[in-house]
Amino acid sequence: MSRPRERIVSTAMVLFHQQGYNSTGINQIIEEAGVSKASFYQHFKSKDDLCIEFFNKRFDYWVSELENFISDAQTMEEKFMKSFDFLIYMNEKEDFRGCSFLNIMSEIPVDKTEIHHVIRDHKGKLRDCFNKDLKNDILSAHIYLLFESSILTSQLYRSNELIEKSKLILKDLLQSSTLK
Repeated sequence: MSRPRERIVSTAMVLFHQQGYNSTGINQIIEEAGVSKASFYQHFKSKDDLCIEFFNKRFDYWVSELENFISDAQTMEEKFMKSFDFLIYMNEKEDFRGCSFLNIMSEIPVDKTEIHHVIRDHKGKLRDCFNKDLKNDILSAHIYLLFESSILTSQLYRSNELIEKSKLILKDLLQSSTLK
């Protein structure tokens, strides 16, 4: 059996992603992780601290999956097209659950500044990657917004249709830019 901290984090990874932040209580996490309340608080001073740990682990997982998915791309255009294919893959794998960061952001009040900071930091890292690859602030912002909206709309409609249409827009954007 794994260590209590690992069980807590592992349990939170599933529950926060599937149920969200507000619908997941500390008592449920404690029960499903098979730890005592004292053990929980020994490792995390609050549910917010556990949520931040969840975000860090989720981000690492998601980036690792994305990098693996696009690793055989031969061109920058193919890399971006495969990035959108990755969204389809994740929708199928996770039953259109969408973005854990945006889902939780919609649940929490603005005064949870530390959680909001972590969300912005991780989203900023994704934006930075797009900008680093494209070296064109306007184009990378456009593609980033298309990428994020593809996640949201596919979750809303439980369909990959708009991701497929976004790929057509992406192809036009990339072909009309200086990136070939």
